[in-house]
Amino acid sequence: MLRRFFVPPVFGALLFAGIWSALTGSPAVAIQGNQNNQSNTAAINQNIRKNEKKEKLSRNQKALTAEQVAELTVLVYGSRPVLAQIRRNGVERGRITRFMTDGKTEEAAYERRFITGESADKDKIRLDQKMPTMEYSLVFGEGRLWGIINGAAFTPRQDAADAFLSQHRHSIESLLRYKENGATINLVGKDKQKGLDLYVLDLTDKDKRATRYYISARTFHVLWLEYEEASLGAAPLKYSKRFSDYRYAQSTLVPYRTILTEGGKQTQETRILTVTFGVKVDDTLFKNPEA
Repeated sequence: MLRRFFVPPVFGALLFAGIWSALTGSPAVAIQGNQNNQSNTAAINQNIRKNEKKEKLSRNQKALTAEQVAELTVLVYGSRPVLAQIRRNGVERGRITRFMTDGKTEEAAYERRFITGESADKDKIRLDQKMPTMEYSLVFGEGRLWGIINGAAFTPRQDAADAFLSQHRHSIESLLRYKENGATINLVGKDKQKGLDLYVLDLTDKDKRATRYYISARTFHVLWLEYEEASLGAAPLKYSKRFSDYRYAQSTLVPYRTILTEGGKQTQETRILTVTFGVKVDDTLFKNPEA
């Protein structure tokens, strides 16, 4: 009579594992380990894909278009409706310091009066300058520029005319009114200089004149701009304007200090003392006395 043996379940499992190991040459523990490793690898890969998706989404959320950068800048400076209403006309007074090539400086008090047109070419601007030795005015109106001295009109020197028009064409105002002026904008990208995160924005006006703006990614203030001007018999000269001492004037943002450099050398500093928008400006100030 054969005696029946009872095989405990645990022993049976071990016995099965031993038989399987003998047949396959791989321990059962290794199979379980491989399964765990595969599960862990799959989980890790899934987490990586999730993180990559989150990072991609985060980058997309932070990426701005050229128009978004420009419109945020307009908003920070006061918003388009407020700028159009408040800055229709105004009077700005301050001081200009010019740094001459011989190392000397030239000081001038100035008064700038303006009436804003539908676009920049329809603006009316009068810049009165008072220096120790002379006083004169430069007037822009009806798309033309002329000078006035002692009540008589004169034709400004070419360099003076170019400087005046460049100040008007390559300005913060040109960016704030890019739609009204029919200009095109292009976002060059983001940059970091001297610890500052910047948006670099190119603006091209209807006459193909280009201005590059460096805009703070934190405040959306225009920190500086760059442009080039052709010079007779020489390579184009690079200009830069840096803006600082930002203050609010009648709910609009204004830089009270501007530094102009030409070819890397500082040539002019302008400081605003007072600025008032919305005051009545007599249209006769922009009439050519010889017209």
